[in-house]
Amino acid sequence: MATLPSQEFIFPKNSDIGASELSIEEASKPCTYLCGNSLGLISKRSQRLISEEMDVWGKRAVEGHFDHPHGRNWKDITDHANPILASLVGANLDEVACMGTLTANLHLLMNSFYKPTQQRFKIVCEARAFPSDQYAFASQAQSHGFDPRFAVIEIAPRSGEFFLRETDILQVIETHGDQIAVVLLSGVQYYTGQWFPMQRITEAGHNVGAMVGWDLAHAIGNVPLNLHDWNVDFAVWCSYKYLNAGPGAIGGLFIHEKWHEAVLPRHAGWWGHDPTTRFDMPHDFSPIRGAQGFQQSNPSVFATAPLIGSLQIFRDVG
Repeated sequence: MATLPSQEFIFPKNSDIGASELSIEEASKPCTYLCGNSLGLISKRSQRLISEEMDVWGKRAVEGHFDHPHGRNWKDITDHANPILASLVGANLDEVACMGTLTANLHLLMNSFYKPTQQRFKIVCEARAFPSDQYAFASQAQSHGFDPRFAVIEIAPRSGEFFLRETDILQVIETHGDQIAVVLLSGVQYYTGQWFPMQRITEAGHNVGAMVGWDLAHAIGNVPLNLHDWNVDFAVWCSYKYLNAGPGAIGGLFIHEKWHEAVLPRHAGWWGHDPTTRFDMPHDFSPIRGAQGFQQSNPSVFATAPLIGSLQIFRDVG
């Protein structure tokens, strides 16, 4: 009999999370977990992979980078995640990179795609975006000499309503059109759970000449995505919510292939260098084509292994 997806995960017992008003029998049962929007549960595969990596570290030390007993050489460990991530976000393999953390990746890509001028400098987002996004938008505007009070347009629901109307979003984009540098919303709003019409918003942003990016923290692994075909310019995500990769796990980013030949400004690091010569330690940077050329440091194995374990479940479920 096939294993049910729910049986792949470890659920805390009611007693483990402080449920003190239950009978002994009920206290020993697994809890009903409704906090995956904040931190997903650990999968049994993730637990095993973390244990394996700890063992490899002990037995192989530095050789784990090149001679891994489980076929996950640390120098290539994200190769086990990138194909599944590409499938989840609807992208080509060279459009995704398993790397960094969400806000760090957001800053990296805004440094490449947010190029304000005196005429076109505004950032459009939803009101009550996740605070880290709001801080990033404000600091990006400030770093270019703009006052966030005027540079960041926050679209709020109408009075007495809780969700944004699509017509209102599109109207704001049209009204501010030639002043907008970037449209950057959440795929799924973290507070309300609203799934925005990403394709139509992307098209509207492009129609006024703006770049369009997405924060997919609450969307990846939760709703179907098709970033390549939707012509999204860039996107970022974390993996500790619906991807169940663990607290502070490695994040990821997407850059549409239409930008792969462009000379985009980037904060380069050695892990974005051509892997065939990376360990020759050359003086000049030769980036990997596509999103993986934006990598900076080698990925944390212990932040990546649990993601791989969880992604294997996504792959197997289909």
